[in-house]
Amino acid sequence: MNARWAATELLVAVEAGRALDDALTDTQAYGRLQGRDRAFARAMATAALRRLGGIDAVLGRFLQRPLPESAALGRALLRIGAAQILVLGTPAHAAVGETVETANAMRETRGFAKLMNAVLRRVAREGPELLAGLAPGVDLPGWLYTRWRAAHGEAAPAIATALLREAPLDLTVKQDAQDWAERLGGALTPTGSVRVENHAGVESLHGFAEGHWWVQDAAAALPARLLGDVRGQRVLDLCAAPGGKTLQLAAAGARVTAVDKSADRLARLKQNLERTRLGAEVITADALAFRDATPFDAVLLDAPCTSTGTLRRHPDVAWLRRPGDVRALAALQSQLINAAAGLLKPGGTLVYAVCSLEPEEGPAVVSLALSQGWRRKPLGAGDIPGAAPFITSEGDLRTLPAHWPEIGGLDGFYAARLVRA
Repeated sequence: MNARWAATELLVAVEAGRALDDALTDTQAYGRLQGRDRAFARAMATAALRRLGGIDAVLGRFLQRPLPESAALGRALLRIGAAQILVLGTPAHAAVGETVETANAMRETRGFAKLMNAVLRRVAREGPELLAGLAPGVDLPGWLYTRWRAAHGEAAPAIATALLREAPLDLTVKQDAQDWAERLGGALTPTGSVRVENHAGVESLHGFAEGHWWVQDAAAALPARLLGDVRGQRVLDLCAAPGGKTLQLAAAGARVTAVDKSADRLARLKQNLERTRLGAEVITADALAFRDATPFDAVLLDAPCTSTGTLRRHPDVAWLRRPGDVRALAALQSQLINAAAGLLKPGGTLVYAVCSLEPEEGPAVVSLALSQGWRRKPLGAGDIPGAAPFITSEGDLRTLPAHWPEIGGLDGFYAARLVRA
């Protein structure tokens, strides 16, 4: 089992509706790989997903007719071959030769080996120029890019272009971010995260084992800061996993209760609490059903959403989502805000956040909440140093992947600060 076949199986798993992270844990071919082969398989699958629309457009120029629907493995292997040439810069002779050899080695794809050889040779000669000439948004599902053009207007092409670049590694440090940026050879973002462009494995970086920092996109680090000074306050982190915001709140001196219905994801949160030597009460429970005898001073709700703001890190999400998911998840978010109302002290603060670019999941949910007795507590330019460009006219927070293009962008997030009447 070689890396190319493992990448093919990963791509087929995503096409069948599996998240890439889940497929990485239970795909047999990938599980048999070690070291560099494993990293290469993941890189090929990720590159193919990131540029899937463009890859298919290029392949379509050289195929008289598409491969049949029953040929999922053959179609995926051809995409993996093209991704090596068009995205990863693998030498053409290696990409073509190894892909064809892989096709010949597998019963399910053997019949397409000659076709792959001919098509990939043309991709190597003509494909890069064709790919470069495609319009922004071609790498996204049509329904999703159409939504973005309606919601974000002239920013939509810039968002689509920003997603083609792999996200850098962002870290949140417990203290002295400038010092850690220098130690790690990184730089501070305008909002105070440490950004490391070139890095080996995260666990090998200085300060990881000692718990001085944790991995967290610069945009994901902003919602917890909307709560302001939380020292000594009881704060509920609702839908807490994987836990970056819990760590932020605990490091800021809050007495944190972290609630999530996924025991597996909370296990990772507990490990990070232990590694960083931070404390929080961790409870496995459905956020809609969770109750506590004592109201909380504040609630942070990073609600389940379509996650369309995270495609730089998770390009599979674009191909896993369906148009109906937007409305369904927006309804769930409204239910969670209603549940938070019963957990807050009168006058307590709720920060509602989603890593989505869809207006139904952010502003529309807040508009509904405002009609049901919540009051917006607008953000000011000085609330979070460096975040002024992200504050909307209503006083909410909105980041886009196209922001900070000169330093590598950031995830798309929406957050609003609400007060219980």
